Amino acid sequence: MGDFSADWLALREPADAAARSAQLTYAMAEALGQSRILDVLDLAAGTGSNLRYLAGHLPPDQRWLLFDRDPALLDQVPRRMSPWAAARGYEVIREAEALLLRRDRLTCRVATRQLDLTLVDDDLFAGRGLVTASALLDLVADRWLRSLAARCRTSGAAVLFALTYDGRIQCMPGEPEDEAIRDLVNRHQRTDKGFGAAAGPDATDRAQEHFAGAGYLVRREPSDWVLPPDSRELQCQLIEGWAQASVGVAPAQSPWIRSWKARRLAHVEANHSWIVVGHADLAAWLPNA
Repeated sequence: MGDFSADWLALREPADAAARSAQLTYAMAEALGQSRILDVLDLAAGTGSNLRYLAGHLPPDQRWLLFDRDPALLDQVPRRMSPWAAARGYEVIREAEALLLRRDRLTCRVATRQLDLTLVDDDLFAGRGLVTASALLDLVADRWLRSLAARCRTSGAAVLFALTYDGRIQCMPGEPEDEAIRDLVNRHQRTDKGFGAAAGPDATDRAQEHFAGAGYLVRREPSDWVLPPDSRELQCQLIEGWAQASVGVAPAQSPWIRSWKARRLAHVEANHSWIVVGHADLAAWLPNA
């Protein structure tokens, strides 16, 4: 799977939080209820942004296991969580192998584990009430999604997957090559990220099929990034990344791709660039769970 820096994850976190579907978050909280300890498994958790978004919306007694292949990202979890929690009135207690957050009646215990997603087994899912991830599903293969649905079904877990890229990119003002760049980016999204050919822009559709086939009630909502001109750093990072991905799948086209990149970055510099990136959130739970 592709590697992501802590700086990139920090840069995108506000855009992620603004884009996520509040409706699905509330629906998931209602489906989970309030009467039990909630064990949460966060797949490819990075520095914990998914937890930071969800903790205040879920049942009050939570135990999180954040796992990621990158130990450097997991090392960032305590230092990212502590100031975030303190600013929101949580008491922060460092335990031997976990971070404990407490506020009013809410208790959230956070543990981390280094593990590659290709090595997960059924035991990791056992006893989980919620399996969740952010910006993950488009990077994995269809067969991995099918296996994920089966494992969640066996454990009886509800699922909430946020910010899955769906293939839509819109840039304003437009440039003649925008559509061609989008097509190249989507080709790159379907390349092997460590699991075989990635589901890419089809990931939410495939996940919906697999979870519905496993007996889940499935809901999805759009969660598009809408980046205004003042999101300059994030826009620049996206444009650079799209250009690099495009050259990666079409190296012979690099001259016009570089020209496109220069003009798009000029729009950002002139402070009149808007970018919309299509994402979808998906929630699923078992009836009468």
